[in-house]
This record gives sequence, structure tokens and C-alpha cells, in this order.
Amino acid sequence: MPRLSQWAVRAAFIYLLLGFTVGVLLLAHKGLPLHPALWRWLLAHIEFLLFGWVVQLTMGMAFWILPRYWQRSRRSKPGYAFIAFILLNLGIWLVVAGTTFRAGAWVVLAGRLVEVGAVLLFALHTWKRIISREGA
Repeated sequence: MPRLSQWAVRAAFIYLLLGFTVGVLLLAHKGLPLHPALWRWLLAHIEFLLFGWVVQLTMGMAFWILPRYWQRSRRSKPGYAFIAFILLNLGIWLVVAGTTFRAGAWVVLAGRLVEVGAVLLFALHTWKRIISREGA
């Protein structure tokens, strides 16, 4: 497994742990009120699980599994995929800062734009790896 895929899968599992932890706190808060400000973490819970877990795991596995026809060896140059990994994680934390810590709507917007940029860069990286059965 390439190093970038290992990082992405490990980071995805960390986000899964963070998302489950926040989810457990929110669920416990429903039965036994802990602190009223805890509900601000709901959007962070969704962000951790949706983008941190699902999208990051998908990108890490796609980087590993998609064939590399233009190279002789199994080693792949990460290029845009590495930048996409960095941007996705930066976007996740910008959105969490904007929603949970009330840093401002512009921070949430910047985080979403960075996440979209990460997805576009990853798509650009994988575009030439997807070919038809005829090889064209």
C-alpha cells in the first residue's frame, strides 16, 4: 500500500474516532444534560464522519486501488493526490472552527472551498488512471 494511502486511511480512522466520541457525548447529553454549548458540536460530528471518515477513506483506497497504466512499477507519484490530502484535512478543520467555535461564516465558506479544491485535485490526479477496456 502506498504511503499516501496509509496516511489517508489512518487519518480516516482518527476522524471516525473523533466523530463517534462527539456523537456519544451528544447522545449522552440528550439523556443527562451536560452543558448547553455541547450542541454546537453537532456540525463537527457530521463533518468528522462525512468528510473525515467517508471521503478520506474513499480517496485513500482509490489512490491505492486504481491502476497505474502509464508507469512500469507499482510505485505511484502522489502529486496532486498529496495536495488533495492536505487540503481536505485543512478544509475539515476550517469548517469545524467556523461552526463549533463560531469563527465566522467566511471561515466555513473557505473550508468548503478548500474541500471542493481537494476533491477537484484528486479527480485531476485520478483522471488519467481511469481507462476503458479497449485502452482508450
